[in-house]
Amino acid sequence: MKKEEFTISIFTEDFPGIVQRVVGNFTKRHINIISLTTSHSSVKDIHRFTIVVEMEEEKVKKLVLALERSVDVLKAFYYFSDEIVYQEIALFKVPASKFNDSLKVERLLRRHQAHVLSLDQDFVMIEKTGHEEEIDNLLADLKDIGIYEFVRSGRVAVTKQMEPLNRYLESIQKLAIENH
Repeated sequence: MKKEEFTISIFTEDFPGIVQRVVGNFTKRHINIISLTTSHSSVKDIHRFTIVVEMEEEKVKKLVLALERSVDVLKAFYYFSDEIVYQEIALFKVPASKFNDSLKVERLLRRHQAHVLSLDQDFVMIEKTGHEEEIDNLLADLKDIGIYEFVRSGRVAVTKQMEPLNRYLESIQKLAIENH
């Protein structure tokens, strides 16, 4: 069986300890999480996890079923990379002194489609949104200049095929309205 990259979307109620419970499902199966992002979903009081893993499809199917059996998970889906639209965001703090050649900097930022967020006497904050490889390429180029700090988010993703997810989220919303 061939390992592939999958993005898993997990919907839960939003309460303390849920991150540990969701991640515990991966830990007990010895599954490495490449990326983990959590946020509110489009439905009030429903939390969304976006988790990237690399594994065989048969194993990811079993994982998603196991996640759904978990008391705290409302629904889980898995997607191949071509079934979603996804991005990461990265912030770079670089020395302001290295930016004296503004033409060189401008070319670098344009080539990577990156943006200056703030200018300070001592540093420049740069933001890059894109796929992992794009951020890695900018990181490599900025290492030549020098980096004070670097941070990146995990993957955020939305599915291209909305029908199953829409139906599910609508059913959750209706249930929430009925219970209140």
